[in-house]
Amino acid sequence: APAECPFCGEAAGRELEEHVRARHRHLLGAPGAGDGEQLYECPMCSLTCTNIQILEEHVDLHLEEHSFSEGRNIGDLELAQQLQTEEDERQRSEEEKREREEFKKLQRQYGLDNSGGFKQQFLRNMEREVDRGRMQPFEYHKRKADMMESLASGIDDGKTKTSGVIEALCKYYQNENKDVRRVWLSAGVDHFHSSLGDRGWGCGYRNFQMLLSSLLQNSFYSDCLRDTTLIPSIPKIQSMIEDAWREGFDPHGASHFNNRLHGSKAWIGACEIYSLLTSLRIKCQIIDFHKPTGPMGTHPRLFEWILHYYSTDNEGGAKVVCTSKPPIYLQHQGHSRTVVGIEEKKNKSLCLLLFDPGCSSQEMQKLLKQNSDGTGPKLLRKFVGSLKEKQYQIVAVNGVLSLEEKAACCHASQVLTSEKIP
Repeated sequence: APAECPFCGEAAGRELEEHVRARHRHLLGAPGAGDGEQLYECPMCSLTCTNIQILEEHVDLHLEEHSFSEGRNIGDLELAQQLQTEEDERQRSEEEKREREEFKKLQRQYGLDNSGGFKQQFLRNMEREVDRGRMQPFEYHKRKADMMESLASGIDDGKTKTSGVIEALCKYYQNENKDVRRVWLSAGVDHFHSSLGDRGWGCGYRNFQMLLSSLLQNSFYSDCLRDTTLIPSIPKIQSMIEDAWREGFDPHGASHFNNRLHGSKAWIGACEIYSLLTSLRIKCQIIDFHKPTGPMGTHPRLFEWILHYYSTDNEGGAKVVCTSKPPIYLQHQGHSRTVVGIEEKKNKSLCLLLFDPGCSSQEMQKLLKQNSDGTGPKLLRKFVGSLKEKQYQIVAVNGVLSLEEKAACCHASQVLTSEKIP
């Protein structure tokens, strides 16, 4: 087969060398000795050319390739930056979405989601009871009418109230329970439990009703409470707290609720109870047990403080001491209860007696019966090992305020900090 040119592929046969020298001499590189031709070396890759024009074209190819490579690198960098920016935007958007969802969840949890208040929840829950066959339509309409009357008057309907428990406990301890060395009981307290209208969020309001029921039975507080002679309904208590805010009590706390409680399912705590009581000229204090003071996350200092509260001015030899002390509002994360007394066992251990708004009237009624099996106060007892929340707050009533003292408390509450037990 005739030889082919390695440069252009043409058949050149025996004249291949002459063909190459004639047609492709500029591609052969350095010329032989004696040719006398001028050589041109590429400054970028050291290729030797015999023609300046070819060298220029060759260098142009280098420059084009460099520009393309550089442009590709810049394009890759821009693409990487764009992808990173998009990823950052996506993560920021997802984080904002999570924050919004968490905020809405907290609003629902604390009753600040504008989903209605006591009235709306009461009606919805009764409608569910009718749909499930647990309530007859005539009962629904009767209870709705009673509820509307209660809301209009601002007075609690008393349907969740149990009276006489403290008196029953006094008799019980006098006759039974040999392992109790001494017991101190609050002045008379009515128990109130949550209803269809406040289930899940009303514990703070129910505990205020319990505390108020005791104060109303004590003539020492008659002057303070002459405008509050009956137990107010939960919506009325919400309005009373708003009134306290308008007087200037706890502006920081008020801003947390946007200065509005009425018509909501907002939870309240120790600060709202303090503001309301002080606005009524009832002297009280908040004590903050901000960390455990015993082993296993327990709070023995809380028990010791309550023992001191009840036993001060009540140091007698009697086993059962029915004091004139009002009950104590006890708050921890997510729930609140009312302290109505404290036991001291023969082994010196202490046990609180608590009214819980989550306990039904049916359960509380059992305490009114004098059982001899020793299970009477079991429902109320909480030992040191039973209270292991990280923090507790109490609101304790200890007197009456003059108008000047009330004004001073109002001013102080604008920078309110609770007393902390170290």
